Amino acid sequence: MGSTAKPEFEAIRRNKVYEEVARQLEQFIAERMKPGDMLPPERELAESFGVSRSSIRDAIRRLELVGMVEPRQGSGTVVRELSTDTLINPLTTVLVQKRKLVVELLDVRKMLEPPLASRAATHASAGDIAEMEDILRRQDEKLRRGEAAIEEDNEFHYTIAMASDNSVVLKVLDVLMDLLRETRERSLQVEGRPQKSLAGHRRILAAIKRHDAVAAELAMRRHIEEVSEIVLNKF
Repeated sequence: MGSTAKPEFEAIRRNKVYEEVARQLEQFIAERMKPGDMLPPERELAESFGVSRSSIRDAIRRLELVGMVEPRQGSGTVVRELSTDTLINPLTTVLVQKRKLVVELLDVRKMLEPPLASRAATHASAGDIAEMEDILRRQDEKLRRGEAAIEEDNEFHYTIAMASDNSVVLKVLDVLMDLLRETRERSLQVEGRPQKSLAGHRRILAAIKRHDAVAAELAMRRHIEEVSEIVLNKF
């Protein structure tokens, strides 16, 4: 049986924890381990990374999918001998599964956010509207400077959810946005996409300011459909 390596890892940021764990583990395996070596136990990895054991399990499952490691009953997780097949086939499966997940998440946004915009049009206070205007002003300024406006994009959708006056749906939207974070960041780097996003936000806000629930719902639906088309073209 191979040896167990004692790694030193970087502290993990809050966002996409398991993905970052998987990335560091993949690098560690490639540079310092060989087929037959055992990964350290989950508890030890969790302490090294400063994350939960569930994040470690999710990261290891990701490495299993791409054929880098495999579980051994009663002994732990072992590094596999990599071949062309074990690399290509699981990676293809992962990409297909990821695209399907993104499609489903975007469908949920289409179900959820247009009615939220409609509700915000009837519930938004003067303060809510002023906050949305400030977010779009900051988004416009960033785009003029050639900077990404991912934070403002998030804030705008959260503010609409908050204006709808439903705390539960805000938590649901937060989870959706987190799951879609990577694809949203990538899509916001597509040429013309940030400007199209800002234009969509302005149409939504104009309808909310008029307290036109129907127009706000339609504007949000159009916005998400435009976003979906760009995001899915990246796969």
